[in-house]
Amino acid sequence: MKALILYSTRDGQTREIAARIAQTLVPQQLCDVQDLAETRQIDWSQYDRVLIGASIRYGHFDTALMTFVTQHRQSLQQRVSGFFSVNLTARKADKRSPQTNAYTRKFLEQSPWQPDCCAVFAGALRYPRYRWFDRVMIQLIMRMTGGETDTSKEVEYTDWSAVSRFAYEFAQLPGKSL
Repeated sequence: MKALILYSTRDGQTREIAARIAQTLVPQQLCDVQDLAETRQIDWSQYDRVLIGASIRYGHFDTALMTFVTQHRQSLQQRVSGFFSVNLTARKADKRSPQTNAYTRKFLEQSPWQPDCCAVFAGALRYPRYRWFDRVMIQLIMRMTGGETDTSKEVEYTDWSAVSRFAYEFAQLPGKSL
């Protein structure tokens, strides 16, 4: 059997994290990694584990995330499943857990799907790659929250060792009878 890793990304950091998790899992578990926005039909019989990662932009996950988990709740619950969120708020140590990260906590409270494990990772700040509006808005948000405001910079806040630890924890979760 295989693991399915789905991701929803705005600027690519969640895709990078999903790829790192897949790379970490490969010696133990075969993986398929897919963009949630491009996923149409899933042959659930191929997968015994599912991991979904999603990023935050302006305080919200992409609506495709809730649509997907609502539509596929039963298939998700039948398998070992996990969720990880990626956001710049998690650059602060006290905002890196599902309990302390408001976006993740709110999603889990509203979601019909309850994953077996969950993590929160800091994303990346890529000012030069943003469109003008996004660059200005994100700079304003960062100014208000004490973050980096130099729009010539790219800063990666992701703790890659935490990503690897989460991948190992996900791999070690006991399987479910399908």
